[in-house]
Amino acid sequence: MDTQFDRIEREITIDAPIARVWALVSEPGWYANDQRIGDHRIEHDGDMSYVHDPKHGKFAFRTVTLDEPTYAAFRWHIDADDPTSSSTLVEFWVTQADSGVVLRVAESGFASLSEPEADRRSRFDDHTDGWRIELDLAADHLAGAAARA
Repeated sequence: MDTQFDRIEREITIDAPIARVWALVSEPGWYANDQRIGDHRIEHDGDMSYVHDPKHGKFAFRTVTLDEPTYAAFRWHIDADDPTSSSTLVEFWVTQADSGVVLRVAESGFASLSEPEADRRSRFDDHTDGWRIELDLAADHLAGAAARA
């Protein structure tokens, strides 16, 4: 797979307190949803988290780093039933700015996934669109939560 299809980066400014943004991005798999951020059933086993979404099923994430409130990193495994399966690295940076809180995400490692190239490319394309949608959902969800607080 061409390395130009290995990394996705997105950024958005959110009108919400940094603590609320951190609370969201430090939860493994908050972005596994059906275009609405909601509660998931999450099972924890050491540094592994198994996120159960009512529509999309089970996802496996390994927590790599939680540096509150500025940086969170997770490995997103391609096989939710195999914690040794290949994975992408999902990183979040949370920064206070004059205009609000800047949330930046990067997902990398698509080229090294142990699946056929067509599947890696499809996953990359899906996630490229998905991160735009998820960051917009996060901004709406967190701004709404801030308005209700």
